[in-house]
Amino acid sequence: MSPTRNDRADSAEGDEPAPFLRRVWDQVGPIGIAVLVALAIRAVIIESYYVPSGSMLSTMLIGDHVFVSKFTFGAHIPFTGVTVRPVRDPRRGEIAVFALGRGPSGVICPLDQCPDYSAEGFVKRIVGLPGDTIAYREGRLILNGKPVAQRELGETFADERGVKMRVLEEDLEGCSHRVLDIPGTGGLTQEPMTVPADHYFLMGDNRDNSNDSRAWGTVHRNDLKGPVLINYWSWNNTRSWLAMLNPITWIQLLFSEMRWGRIGMTFACDAGPAPALPADAKAEKRVK
Repeated sequence: MSPTRNDRADSAEGDEPAPFLRRVWDQVGPIGIAVLVALAIRAVIIESYYVPSGSMLSTMLIGDHVFVSKFTFGAHIPFTGVTVRPVRDPRRGEIAVFALGRGPSGVICPLDQCPDYSAEGFVKRIVGLPGDTIAYREGRLILNGKPVAQRELGETFADERGVKMRVLEEDLEGCSHRVLDIPGTGGLTQEPMTVPADHYFLMGDNRDNSNDSRAWGTVHRNDLKGPVLINYWSWNNTRSWLAMLNPITWIQLLFSEMRWGRIGMTFACDAGPAPALPADAKAEKRVK
């Protein structure tokens, strides 16, 4: 039995190619959705951060790559002015990533004071909460009029320049962590000051080699990105981006410069004292 006219019409319609826009969507749409999901996760849930300096030695090393919890302190949804409800307030002693403004001449300034400066990420330890009185003299942090407890560990630490520093264990109201001190060097000082409302005082664990709140002041709560969660990658990589295009560079890094023992390391206050430097680290090795 021969097909009817309607059957031939239906067959012809089924053989027609899909509309151009639909074909484009089939190819590009899933990629676009994946990008949007990734951006949403980065903006609201979790973000990665690379440690570029030695201000947090020996707790965090140059070349550590960490995840930061964006929603803990209340994430800002880009282009909306909407802030996700925070899970909790920032705590004394925890390590946090935050934004500061950097001016054209390289000067650093808190963003609530210099909103026109370009934002740049930093990582330090929260030592002062709103209303606290903070001072720092002769290598000692003074919190609300009382020196913070320190314990001599009988160890020294050598940075990438070979400068030897004492390793001390400091207790910030139950948050034990290591700090470094160069004997005979006072470093930056801080005369007694009261931390303003909604602001936080942050310092590096490498006390004599840290550009922190002693230099540029306190950070507004809105500029705190979140606490550091976990170290997901770590290597002693000082090579340029051009060198990274060479596959041999990757082989060298993976086999001789990776700090495998630091992957998965957490930095929560309740984790106890900060871990010592791996014995196989090179430029940043610990010495007795």
